[in-house]
Amino acid sequence: MDLAAKQGILEKARRLGVKFVRLQFTDIMGVLKNIAIPIEQLEKTLDGELMFDGSSIHGFARIEESDMYLRPDPGTFVIFPWRPRDGAVARLICDVYNPDGTPFAGCPRNCLRRVLEEARAMGFSMQAGPEMEFFLFHVDADGKPLLETHDKAGYFDLSPVDKGENARREMVMALEEMGFEVETSHHEVAPGQHEIDFKHSNALDVADKIVTFKFVVRTLAQRHGLHATFMPKPVFGINGSGMHMNQSLFRGEENAFFDPNQPEGLSQTALYYISGLLKHARTMTAITNSTVNSYKRLVPGYEAPVYVAWAEGNRSSLIRIPQKRGLSTRVELRNPDPACNPYLALAANLAAGLDGIKNKIDPPPRFPINIYHITDADRVERGITSLPGSLEEAVKEMQTDPVIRKALGEHIYEKFIEAKMAEWDDYRIQISPWEIERYLVNY
Repeated sequence: MDLAAKQGILEKARRLGVKFVRLQFTDIMGVLKNIAIPIEQLEKTLDGELMFDGSSIHGFARIEESDMYLRPDPGTFVIFPWRPRDGAVARLICDVYNPDGTPFAGCPRNCLRRVLEEARAMGFSMQAGPEMEFFLFHVDADGKPLLETHDKAGYFDLSPVDKGENARREMVMALEEMGFEVETSHHEVAPGQHEIDFKHSNALDVADKIVTFKFVVRTLAQRHGLHATFMPKPVFGINGSGMHMNQSLFRGEENAFFDPNQPEGLSQTALYYISGLLKHARTMTAITNSTVNSYKRLVPGYEAPVYVAWAEGNRSSLIRIPQKRGLSTRVELRNPDPACNPYLALAANLAAGLDGIKNKIDPPPRFPINIYHITDADRVERGITSLPGSLEEAVKEMQTDPVIRKALGEHIYEKFIEAKMAEWDDYRIQISPWEIERYLVNY
C-alpha cells in the first residue's frame, strides 16, 4: 500500500473515532470471514504484516503451510453506521497473500483480479450490476429462524401489507452511508421476499459490494427481530431468490456492447460475448448456482431461467437484453443466485464471455417466444438445452470445461469440486420428510 493511501486511512480512522477494525475476506465457498483488530494495530496491518492461520479456512491451506497474510484494500474502508459513533467500528476488505509476497491462489478476490487483467490485456474493463433478492422470516424465542414470513405481500406492495418495509428502509439507509448508490428497493413476488438493487460499477467493486450487502442485510434484519436469508429456495411452492447479473464491457469510456449502426444497437463484441455465456452456461452453473438448494429454484414455473437461449426482453430465456442502449447497453444473465461466491461467479462469467470474443463465436438465433409455453420436442428441435438439474450434474459439467478451469485456477478448481461433491454426497444419503410421508406407511 502506498504511503498516501495508508496515511489517508489512518487519518480518517482517527478523525472518526474508530476503535476496532474488521478485516474481511471470503473463503472459496463465498462465506465472509472476519478478523477484528484494535485501532492500535491498524498501521501494522496496512503494512501487510498481519498473519493468520490459513489452515483454519475451508479450502485454503494445509496445516503445514498455514501462514498467510491479509493485505487490506484502502478503497474498501467504511464505518458500520449501525454501531455507536463513540468507539466506532470500521471495515477493510483484504486480499490474501502467501508469506513470500505472492497472491494466494485460493483467494477468490485474487482469482477475479486475474481474469480482469486478462480482459484488460484485450482492451476491456468489466462493469456489472446485480439484482439482489432475499427473504425475511420470523425467528422463534431462541432467535432461530422459522419459515414463517412477516407478511402476505406481493410484487411492489406497500405498507401496511409489507411489514418488512421498516427493516428494508434501514438497510437502504445503511448501505447508502457505506457508499452504495441504491437505485430501487421493493417487495418481490413471494411473501416475505424483497429486492434491493444498487448501481453498477467495476466488477471487483461489485463483488465487494455483494458480500458487504449480504452482511449488512443479515445484520440489520436481526436488529428488527427478523432473519434474512439468501438461500435460493427456502419455501416450496413459491418463487426462489435470484441474483440476476447485468454485465457489459467497456473500452475506456465507451460501452463496447453498443453499436448504433447494428440491428438492435448490439455490437459484434456483444454478440460474441453472449455466445460465450451461452456456450459455457451449463459448465459454469456449479459456480453461479453453487448449492444443492440452488436446483430447487431452477425449475420451470417460478420465473427462474432454465433454458439456454437469449432474446431482448424475454424473461423466460437465460440471457435477456434490456432495452436501454448507449452507455447502458448490457447483458442480463438470469440464473445466478445470491448464495454463490460473487468473485468466482463474475470471474467465470467474464472468462466465458471473453472466450466468445477470442474465438468469434456467433450466437444462435434470438428466441423471443415464452419458452415455458413450447413443448420439450420443440425445444429439442430448436437446439435449446437446459441448465443442469442438480449440483452433481453441474459439477460434472464443469469438469469438462478447460476455460472455466483456467478462470478459477487449479487450487480453487480442485478445492471447489472436492467440497461440492462432498456436499452432494452428504445430501443424497439424507432421509427427507417427503420420503417418510410417501413411503413409510405405503411400503
